[in-house]
Amino acid sequence: MKQRVITGIVAGAVFLLFLFLGKWYFTCLIMLAAAVGYTEFSRMNREPPFKLTGLLGLILCLFLTFPLRELSDNDQLHAETAVWIGMFLLFALTVVTKNKVTIDRVALAVLGAVYIGFGFHYMIATLAGSNGLFWSLLLYCCIWGSDTGAFFAGRAFGKRRLWPAISPNKTVEGALGGILVSIAVAVVFSLIMPALLVWHKAIWLGLLIAVLGQAGDLIQSAYKRVRGLKDTGAIFPGHGGVLDRCDSWLIVFPFVQLLGLIPL
Repeated sequence: MKQRVITGIVAGAVFLLFLFLGKWYFTCLIMLAAAVGYTEFSRMNREPPFKLTGLLGLILCLFLTFPLRELSDNDQLHAETAVWIGMFLLFALTVVTKNKVTIDRVALAVLGAVYIGFGFHYMIATLAGSNGLFWSLLLYCCIWGSDTGAFFAGRAFGKRRLWPAISPNKTVEGALGGILVSIAVAVVFSLIMPALLVWHKAIWLGLLIAVLGQAGDLIQSAYKRVRGLKDTGAIFPGHGGVLDRCDSWLIVFPFVQLLGLIPL
C-alpha cells in the first residue's frame, strides 16, 4: 500500500505539472503514454511490438493520438484516412506473408490502435479546447474521485459483488460510493465556475463520468482476465501499466466529447 501511495502521488504530481505547463508539453506526455500503452496492448496479445504488425499498429495509434487539428482544419478526415490506410496495410500483410500474419492479429492491431489512439487523442483535444484546463481538470478529478470513493466505500461497506466474473473485488456499494464522490467533485467545480457549469448539469456529468469510468475499468479487467494477467505492465510500481492507470480515461474522454457534453 505504501508503494502504491508514493507512486500515485509522484505520478499524479508529474501529470498535473505537464497539464498546467500547457498544450505541447501535455501533448508530448500523452503521445508517450499512447506509445507505451499500445506496446502493453501488443505484449498482452503476444504480438512483438516492434515487428511489422505491431509497428504498423503503433504508428496508426500515434497518428490517431496526435492533435491534427493544430495542423489542418479537418482532423476527422485525417483520422478516417489513417484508419483506412492502416487497416489496408495490415490486411495486406496477411497476403504478403501468406497468412503467417493472421486476420486475428490484424484485427487486434486495428482495435488496439483505435481504442488507445482515439482515447488519448481526446485528452489532448479537451485541453486544447475552450476553457480546456477547467474541463480537463473536471474530468480527471471526477475519475480520480470515483476511483477513490469506490475503493474506500467498497472497503467500508462492500457486501454485494458488482461483477464477480470479471472483477471479483468490486462491489455495488463501492460503485455507488464512487458515483457519489464523482458527483460531489463535479458540483464543487460548478460552484467554482458557475458560468461554465451549472449545478444541475454538474450532477448529471459527475454521474456519467463515474459510470463510464467504471465501465472502462471493467472493460480492461475483462480483457486482462481473458489473457490471464493481473496488470498490463509494470511501469508504475504498485499500480501496473499505462493501460491499468488510464483505462477509465480512454472511455470517458471520447464519450463526453462525442456526445458534445463539453466544448471542443
